[in-house]
Amino acid sequence: MEFENKVAVVTGGAHGIGKAVADSFRKQGAEVHVIDIRPGDHFVGDVGDRKTLERFAEHVKATSGKVDFLINNALPLMKGIDNCSYDEFQYALAVGVTAPFYLTKLLMPIFTGDASVVNIASSRDRMSQPQTESYTAAKGGIAALTHAMAISLAGKARVNSISPGWINTTGTEIDGPDAVQQPVGRVGKPEDIAEMVMFLCSSKAGFITGENICIDGGMTKLMIYHGENGWSFEQENT
Repeated sequence: MEFENKVAVVTGGAHGIGKAVADSFRKQGAEVHVIDIRPGDHFVGDVGDRKTLERFAEHVKATSGKVDFLINNALPLMKGIDNCSYDEFQYALAVGVTAPFYLTKLLMPIFTGDASVVNIASSRDRMSQPQTESYTAAKGGIAALTHAMAISLAGKARVNSISPGWINTTGTEIDGPDAVQQPVGRVGKPEDIAEMVMFLCSSKAGFITGENICIDGGMTKLMIYHGENGWSFEQENT
């Protein structure tokens, strides 16, 4: 119960990684505030909306009066350059970059002296598939925002980010090539990320700030060449 009498805030905390993080905090004794666009028994709202963030921050202040941990996890829109409109791209950045910045700013006055902020980025902050520009830009932005905030918030909070790889949030088992291709032999689980969040928020990580930690089963380290290890490249006619 390391986090007993602590207060945690989790955006996008009603599903997937965010839910695993919120559940882990609760198991460790923390009071947890969740905001999510999905309906449920949490603060329901869109973090891409400024007024919603302000109302949520006031709710946290009025209810708890302090924040020990802030986990910026809400998921931005993924659309590509072929079909992503200007407004959709702006919205992806609002959810993925502006919201973590602004919510941190709003809650900063009630951070405790040993507070921890953890931003959830993505391994897509360093690698890409076609037609993923809105999501990739948002995740690259939050990774860079992390080290900037770590310096600005020195003495108020440690700020780190996690870049998950493929995390299966469906609750079903993924096997076959999708699992075998991973150097660790399986697809990731939300709990894999939650474990690192718990570590970064603990006293054990007291000397870590401004870092981005990639948790992807080793996939970003895997070199792929045609004809090796079962990989082959087939060029499509366009």
